[in-house]
Amino acid sequence: MNPVTAEVTQRIVERSRESRADYLARMAAAREAGPGRGKLSCANWAHAFAAQPDDDKQRLRNPAAPNVAIVSAYNDMLSAHQPYERFPDIIRQAAREAGATAQYAGGVPAMCDGVTQGRPGMELSLFSRDVIAMATAVALTHDAFDAALMLGICDKIVPGLFIGAASFGHLPVIFVPGGPMTSGISNAEKARVRGLYAEGKATRDELLTSEMKSYHGPGTCTFYGTANSNQMMMEMTGLHLPGAAFVTPNTPLRDALTAAAPRRAVEIRDGANDYTPFSAVVDEKSLVNAVAGLLATGGSTNHTLHILAMARAAGVQITWEDFNDLSRVTPLIARVYPNGSEDVNAFHAAGGMSFVTRQLLDAGLAHEDVMTVAGRGLRRYQQEPFLDGGRLVWREGPPASLDRDILRPADDPFQREGGLRIVTGALGRGVIKTSAVKPEHRTVEAPAIVFDDQDALLAAHRRGELERDFVAVVRFQGPQANGMPELHSLTPVLGVLQDKGFKVALVTDGRMSGASGKVPAAIHVTPEAAAGGPLARVRTGDVIRLDAEAGVLDIRLDPRELMGREAGPAPPSAPGYGRELFGWMRRAAGPADTGACALFEAAAS
Repeated sequence: MNPVTAEVTQRIVERSRESRADYLARMAAAREAGPGRGKLSCANWAHAFAAQPDDDKQRLRNPAAPNVAIVSAYNDMLSAHQPYERFPDIIRQAAREAGATAQYAGGVPAMCDGVTQGRPGMELSLFSRDVIAMATAVALTHDAFDAALMLGICDKIVPGLFIGAASFGHLPVIFVPGGPMTSGISNAEKARVRGLYAEGKATRDELLTSEMKSYHGPGTCTFYGTANSNQMMMEMTGLHLPGAAFVTPNTPLRDALTAAAPRRAVEIRDGANDYTPFSAVVDEKSLVNAVAGLLATGGSTNHTLHILAMARAAGVQITWEDFNDLSRVTPLIARVYPNGSEDVNAFHAAGGMSFVTRQLLDAGLAHEDVMTVAGRGLRRYQQEPFLDGGRLVWREGPPASLDRDILRPADDPFQREGGLRIVTGALGRGVIKTSAVKPEHRTVEAPAIVFDDQDALLAAHRRGELERDFVAVVRFQGPQANGMPELHSLTPVLGVLQDKGFKVALVTDGRMSGASGKVPAAIHVTPEAAAGGPLARVRTGDVIRLDAEAGVLDIRLDPRELMGREAGPAPPSAPGYGRELFGWMRRAAGPADTGACALFEAAAS
């Protein structure tokens, strides 16, 4: 093992000793109790399968017969989740062939940040993670299952399903992805039209035509944002079947992988020879593997929030310092849009997750000695699935990159350190995604222009007031203020100004997530302005220094003078869009750097 990876893992183990022991004790007690259906009255148990087909009813009469839960984020508005419409039937049939039954236990909400971007509904996005976690727990609370399949793929959905599943960690849990949509127009062309529209040189109709050529079919968006970072992470954690992440929807291979999930769930249930509960798969080592994968591939900054919360749900305590230290030794070996020009389909074709897994293991940057849903050892994830005469089999993935513009070996990476940094200083602590930012843009020192929401910045741009060097401070965007929305509407505008030669940067207590682009952005800044953080006291004209290489987020002002100023007032929250229903979550939200951005973590901590 790399000595830093080993040291960080060991300190996580030590830090988590008490909470992890408590979690495992609770899971052991749940296992000992056995499935609740064996203790239900006959009337209650009959109620649980009254609507099942007759053949399934005969199996379910036997309390010892395997029964698999399906928890799904299906809806047909969102391209990533639309393919899940077909999955339950595939899963039920595969379960029957394995001598088991499968029941759709419950659905969870799935909102899309891509649709709500720049709109008030985005203020509910982060909190939806905890709603999903609770909905997952509601689905499994009937206690009638021997294993569970999680059908979810996008931003908050996978973390929410994970947190909910952790409460039932005595059960085997397999995540079943839907896959990315096929590639549309090039990312360069998409970015070109977006830039023209930001400058007022393209019409809305021209922009919509371009976007429809990009987002054109079922499956996840093909850029490497939070959704596809989720899929990488589920592979590195051992909760997918090997190589399942990036197979496109509605193909024979995708369907074969979907059918294989319930069969494998039956094989690893309690009472079978290979009992493998969620609590055995998810531990300190597998979570370090997830972080290593995130850093090596330039994944979503959202996971500096989510992994902390997900780990806490399994009794593991991870910090931003762990991310930062691992980033210093984990090389960036993938360039996928927005970090490069090609999408996740090209990444998959170049070697994808089998190549990434092999490189991290060979370099000692990931732990091989972990349990996965496919069996012991992460080396299994060097394999990739294919069909041999209609039969699903696995073979070794390519040992060398098939496209070195997309994937490189760990000893010849795109950059020697990972794609994320932690920045600290008088303005607090934040996260910056460096993998998409050219080295010459990673340090900006310039006067601040302060905005209390993203619309104010966009309006200033339309008035021509931003044609200069500046650091945009967009504050009161944290979880306690308005739910911590993503601020991607700012990316095209700031990108255009950077292309004109101006030194520009963004500092915010809000989010930019997996699609963070070429402009340096210190995000998730904590303490947030609404909680009395320093950003609430910054004034237009203050000189701010953001240095991603040195890990600095500072202001050219005596800290005593800064904190002696009166804090700027938070803008009033507009009614509507269900935001009033989430007021209690905003009040309970904790700081970003502990992962306590939503109710679950605030309560757990």
